[in-house]
Amino acid sequence: MTILRLVLGDQLNAGHPWFREVSDDVVYLMMEVRSETDYVRHHAQKVLAIFAAMRAFADALRTSGHRVHYLRIGDPANRQTLVDNVVAVAAERGATRIERIEADEWRVEQALAALSAHTGLPVETVDAAHFLCDRAELAQRFATRVPRMETFYRDMRRRHRLLLDADDAPLGGQWNFDADNRVKWPGTPAAPAWPWQPKDCSDLWTEIVAAGVETIGEPQADRLAWPLTRREARAGLAHFVETVLPHFGRFQDAMSPREDLLFHSALSFALNVKLLQPVEVVQAAIAAFEAGRVDLAACEGFLRQIIGWREFVRGVYWARMPDYAGLNALVATRPLPAWFWTGDTGMACLKHAIGQSLQLAYAHHIQRLMLTGNFALLAGCAPDEVDTWYLGIYIDAFEWVELPNTRGMSQYADGGLIASKPYAASAAYIGRQSDYCRGCRYDAKRRHGERACPFNSLYWDFLLRHEARFASNPRMAMPYRNWIRLPEDERRATLAQATFYLERLDTL
Repeated sequence: MTILRLVLGDQLNAGHPWFREVSDDVVYLMMEVRSETDYVRHHAQKVLAIFAAMRAFADALRTSGHRVHYLRIGDPANRQTLVDNVVAVAAERGATRIERIEADEWRVEQALAALSAHTGLPVETVDAAHFLCDRAELAQRFATRVPRMETFYRDMRRRHRLLLDADDAPLGGQWNFDADNRVKWPGTPAAPAWPWQPKDCSDLWTEIVAAGVETIGEPQADRLAWPLTRREARAGLAHFVETVLPHFGRFQDAMSPREDLLFHSALSFALNVKLLQPVEVVQAAIAAFEAGRVDLAACEGFLRQIIGWREFVRGVYWARMPDYAGLNALVATRPLPAWFWTGDTGMACLKHAIGQSLQLAYAHHIQRLMLTGNFALLAGCAPDEVDTWYLGIYIDAFEWVELPNTRGMSQYADGGLIASKPYAASAAYIGRQSDYCRGCRYDAKRRHGERACPFNSLYWDFLLRHEARFASNPRMAMPYRNWIRLPEDERRATLAQATFYLERLDTL
């Protein structure tokens, strides 16, 4: 009897029950395939890091005594799709059954669900042994009504007894310290260094290029600075908790062209390929709080991202796919401006955020939501194009987490399933949370006229375009009142400025 077990590139979970015992009857199949590199154009560092982490994981399995069948991107025997390779290797190895871990992405799950029909072999699907919530439970719970994230988050705190007192009340007397976590970074304390040492992946990059894989962004193959092993990921977690988390709370919404990472963890890639487990990340943060090294607001804010938002969007994804991927409630149709792929724009905030993304395959959540996402929302860009851009450019972007964040929270294309209001903002918000506006070609104070910041007129144009939908939303009442208070000539000039910019998006 030979059992063929499939391990995907985002299933590098050394703690999975599969790996507790070594058996000569089990062969682990891992593969680098064009079907995964080509469904969108990914950032070069994303392809590099996933393949390098996969190879390191396969080596660790072999060292532990497991049998591994590994197909590299350029192997002549590689049929370049998951299913075709499973069929071929199952026949080659004389497999009598196939086992797989449930896939995180809908399209992959649908492809692998047909393995039995393709191979004629029994197929067993097992749990990922990673997330805090069972996928089937989430899908059922979110199928008829999506709860607000805050409600879900509090339920998770109670279920797992996190940051609660003896009476099951939240420590500090409140569940959420978000209001304390919106401080503009003044330049001090100094932001810590990038947490991982560069590795030379030049040979792997040569293989990727030779295979014909097309990518975006800078590969930095000779100095790839992302965690590729569990040891490196754990070192990055320790670095974050010890030196970064104490400042994360106050500055988690801050942005600056002087720093790319500021006080964010950059652990999302390691989490999403399963080099780290959410439970250990949460436990490390709480341990630092209990030891007095981190205040409650910082600990709670980080906890909310891991057990709240991350698990929540997964629930939305699995409850609402595949229809969710086609939602476009605001009927947005404009193409993304060409500078989304180059960073060549006069808007300092977007120039930095996109340039950083092309250079590092990373931007933190406020840069994604309130800069690139905000602009695409205000300009009415097609959510299909926005999804493709986010899914490709970020190293941590896998569809289960990217799609609800982009199409739901960022673009409001789901009509409010996730967000109670659109995340739309003018230049005033960017000025409050960053120092991008200093020295920018555009004037953040001006709604219209020469050098008026595009965010201002586009913001008001967006609100007026969708007034029928949002005017009755209590959270949107104030901006609509402010609009009415403006003189008529000011309103006309502002909307004319928006029209001028919308006709010239590629040149901004």
